[in-house]
This record gives sequence, C-alpha cells and structure tokens, in this order.
Amino acid sequence: MNTKILFSSIVLSFFCLAKMQAQEVLTIEDAMKIALENNFEIRIATNNSKISETNVTVGNAGMLPVATASVTDNNSIQNSKQTRQDGTSTSLDNAKNNSLNYGVSIGWTIFDGMKMFARHDQLKELQKLGDSELKRIILAKIGQVNSAYYDLFQQQQQLAALDTTIVISNQRLTLAKNRFTIGKASKLEVLNAQVDLNSDQVALLRQKESYANAKILLNQYLARDPKIDFKVTDQVTVDNKLVLADLIDLAQKQNPALETQIINKRVAELQLKQVKADRYPVVRLTSGYNFAESESSLGFTSSTSARGLNYGFNATLNVFDGFNQHRNEKIAKLQIENSQIAIEQQNMILNSQLSIAFQTYLTNLELIDLEEDNEAIARQNLQITLDKFKIGTITTIDFRTAQLNYVNAKVRYSNAQYEAKLSEIALKELAGNINF
Repeated sequence: MNTKILFSSIVLSFFCLAKMQAQEVLTIEDAMKIALENNFEIRIATNNSKISETNVTVGNAGMLPVATASVTDNNSIQNSKQTRQDGTSTSLDNAKNNSLNYGVSIGWTIFDGMKMFARHDQLKELQKLGDSELKRIILAKIGQVNSAYYDLFQQQQQLAALDTTIVISNQRLTLAKNRFTIGKASKLEVLNAQVDLNSDQVALLRQKESYANAKILLNQYLARDPKIDFKVTDQVTVDNKLVLADLIDLAQKQNPALETQIINKRVAELQLKQVKADRYPVVRLTSGYNFAESESSLGFTSSTSARGLNYGFNATLNVFDGFNQHRNEKIAKLQIENSQIAIEQQNMILNSQLSIAFQTYLTNLELIDLEEDNEAIARQNLQITLDKFKIGTITTIDFRTAQLNYVNAKVRYSNAQYEAKLSEIALKELAGNINF
C-alpha cells in the first residue's frame, strides 16, 4: 500500500506538465525552422550574401564598355566691344551669347594586363566568402537555439522533480500531524515538516521563474513574441555514435571558419594578380557622337553648329612610379603568406577544439548511464524510507535526506542528459554538420 502511495505521488508530480497539454508543443525541428525564417542575424547575413552574389558581374569587374550621355548649355548677356586691326570698332550692349553641346561618349578598356579577369574571379570568391559567413551564422544560431531548447528540457525535468518532492513533503506533513494528534510525535516534528515543505515551495517558485525566463530567451532567439507560451519535449536523444576521426574529416571540408581562411587566401592570390597587371599597358578605345551649337550677337559669325562621330584609342604604361609597383607586389605576397599561416592556425585551433569537445562528450555519455543508475537507486531508497517512516522506524532527518537525495538524483540525471546534448551540438557545430 505504501509503495502505491509513493507511485501515486510520483504520478501527481507531473501535474504541472499535464496542465501544459493545451500549450503549443514546440519540437526542436519546428524551433530550427522558425529560427531560420525569423532570426534577425540570419536574415541580415542572408541579405549580405545576396549582396555578394549581386556584385558578381562582368560589368563590376570592368569588362564592359561604359557609355555616358552629357549635355552642356552655357548662356551669357554682356556689354561687348570689338576693335579691328584697321582701327574700326563695334560695340553692343546686352549682347546675348549661348552655346549648346550634347552627345554620347563610349569608353572601353580592352586590355589591362588581365586585371579585369582576376577581379571577376575575386568577386566570385567574395561571393563564396559571403556564403561561408552566412553558413557560420546559421550554424551558430541553430546551435544557440538547440542549447536553449534543451536547457528548457532540463528545466522542465527539474520542475517535475520539485513537484515530486512537494507531493512527498505534503504527505510527510500530513503523517506528522496525524501522529501528533494521536500522541506518537512531538510538535517539533510537525514544525520541521512544515519548514521543509515551505523550503520546497520556495525552490519550486524559483524554478518556475527560471523556466519562464528560459522560454523568453528561446522566443528571443526565434525572433517572436516573448509572451508566446509553449512546452518542449520531455525526452532527449543523444547521438552516442560520434567518432572523432569522422568529425575531424568533416570539419576539414565544412567548418565555416576554416573555409573562410581558405577563401581569404584565394582572394589574396587574386589580389596579387591584379597588382602584377599594373606592369602591363592599359589600352582603351573611345568613341562618341556629339552635337555643338553656338550663337553670338557680336562678331564675325552669328551662329555655328557641328555634329559628327569621333573615335580613337589611348594606351598608357607605367614606366616608373617610385618603386610603388615593387612595394605593392611585395605586400600582396606577404598577405598570401599570412593567409596560409591563418589556415594552419585555424586547423590547429579546430583540431584542439574538437579533441577537447569530444573528450567532454565521452565523459558526459558515461555520466548519463551513471546518473540514470543513481536515480533508480535513489527512487528505490525513497520507497523503502517512506515505508519505514510511516511505521515510525526512522527519523524525520533520515526521511528528508532520502527525499532530497531522490530529487538531486533526478536533477543530476536531467543535467547529465542536457550536458551530453550540448557536447553533441558543439561537436556537430565545429564539424559544420548540424542538421536543419
């Protein structure tokens, strides 16, 4: 009968979770989908990636001709006087003069030492750099959402544990009052039971506060109204089959930070090509069709007009620029060297981070099994203690100790699951392999 009472109390401990059945059940898949659609940083990074993509054009690389239309209209009113060689003169007050020029000119660089082609390739690499940054931010934010989500999971488990201890503390208080009524216990026992119940209720209130704040934080990551209420899953599955060698191999191919350094080196190499192109001549074709009209109130000609095509080319070659060309090439080569060093450094950092995170992951997997066993032992111990407490063969201190041991065991078990899940997420984020 006593065992049945304990089981009933444990069932009742999930009362608050049962009340949440009417709430939205937010799965981790739904949370990630909402984050991808709503998260502000992801949206900004997406737009930045689109900007990089839009910049990849032959026109932006300088491969296409540039056409310019222009119009110039000049007018004047002057008091003019002209004196000829024979000594005669002519004057006119308020003489009006005007000139109008308009037309279209075209310029096209047809050779610049292949700089335009290097520039076009560089724009493509910058687009890849934007995509890599977008991937980095998505992985970071999805990892953040996962962490916040599973933090809510373990907060829910702690609420359930505290509900359990309050149910048991209420039973203890009732038993103490009954024993006091029939003269088998002192008033002190009733007071101690009441104090412990009050302490449990305070802990529950604090835990509800933490749970509510964790919901607000997750809503913030999802970029939605912080007042939206929901509940998360009451189960967590940890991938216990991760292999360090596989993760390192994936990271070499998919880690955004390493990918960024590799792209930066390509950008630096293309920058050197553009700098070297300045050693070659630049050939530019020019053409245009222009109209010119002018009128003058004083002079030998009262009006003139002209229209027609002009064309030609110009070529320039840097002969000497104070050794700046040599300096620029040397700097570009050093930037490539720095990029290679950055790749090697990022590789070392990445392998170190993976090794540390994997060791933590293995430890947390072991802790899950250990804490699961501890929770089962603590539950069994509480059942036995409750039976003994009902017949008065143990003290209230022993009962309280067993009760707290059970609660702490449940909390440690949920924390172990949470920490293991965080380790899994961290490893997959480093490997660039979070599924979303």
